[in-house]
Amino acid sequence: MTPHKRIDASDISHLSPAADEIIDVRSPAEFAEDHVPGAINLPVLSDAERKEVGTIYKQVSPFEAKRTGAALITANISRHLSAHFADKPRDYKPVVYCWRGGQRSQSLVTILQAIGWYVRIVDGGYKAYRATVMEANKSIPPTLRFVVVGGLTGSGKTKLLHTMERAGAQVLDLEGLAHHRGSLLGDYPDGQPHQKSFESRIAAALQSFSPDHPVFVESESSRIGKIHVPDGLWEQLKASPRIELEASVDTRTSITMDEYRDFLDDPEPLITKLSYLRRIRGNDMVDQWITAARNSDWIPLVRSLLVDHYDPSYSHAQKTNYRDPVARVSLADHTAPAFESAARQMIALGEEHVAK
Repeated sequence: MTPHKRIDASDISHLSPAADEIIDVRSPAEFAEDHVPGAINLPVLSDAERKEVGTIYKQVSPFEAKRTGAALITANISRHLSAHFADKPRDYKPVVYCWRGGQRSQSLVTILQAIGWYVRIVDGGYKAYRATVMEANKSIPPTLRFVVVGGLTGSGKTKLLHTMERAGAQVLDLEGLAHHRGSLLGDYPDGQPHQKSFESRIAAALQSFSPDHPVFVESESSRIGKIHVPDGLWEQLKASPRIELEASVDTRTSITMDEYRDFLDDPEPLITKLSYLRRIRGNDMVDQWITAARNSDWIPLVRSLLVDHYDPSYSHAQKTNYRDPVARVSLADHTAPAFESAARQMIALGEEHVAK
């Protein structure tokens, strides 16, 4: 029988190149909440089955729960063998984990090992992996040199960061990891990841950065949509140098209309969200915005939202959360060459200021 090896959860981030697959055998709901980046879900118990076994354990006995669970797990593993594992080669080398590296993962590992595959199991399972994520998000930020990219709403900060990343800069895209555009209007129809999943994505990104060069990150509040930036990272960002991206109102209006094209195509969700602003912006202004949206008067609507709502909010947030800018970069317009030029300037300034 081919042996299996237990590996430390802290080594998971280095496994992907050496492992053919990372298999999470927990239930679909557990997997959806969070999982090791790159893992696939082959549950040995469904959500309903896991609940059933847990109920039997509490209300009947551990023995009956184990007997019922064994029957369910065996049936599910048989199904996976006939489907997922049917075409795996002889030298297939998976890594398997469950909640604590216990019976669920061991059940699949035993079968795969008996077939002849070299299988590794994560010692301590997801619970141990989760501990490494929390530690990474606490201990790594102080070792990196962050540069915060500020700028009024619509100035193209996210697009600039993507341009910088293509140019070779290290970028922590918090909005991308949070699957949210960072404002009242910023959610996507398919929602955001769970908080734990967001933190796993951040940890994976932090582990990929070199301390020898700056890591650029957009100025955010501590919350992005419904999830929040880990405390250790947030405190480090607040103390980091900030470079401000500046753009005219006309340029910002064009960029915003491009980024929020979904609202222009279907204004009803926008109108619903605008109603939430009555308390802070007053009925008269919100009624004007809603009328403009219904009439497709997009340029004056977007311009007013930027100047009358977002700009005051941004100014207050920056004074509260971040240091004053150490430098400024001007975006000439919303074209690709303008972003490429601004990216070059931002990278050079970032390197200069973290070297001080």
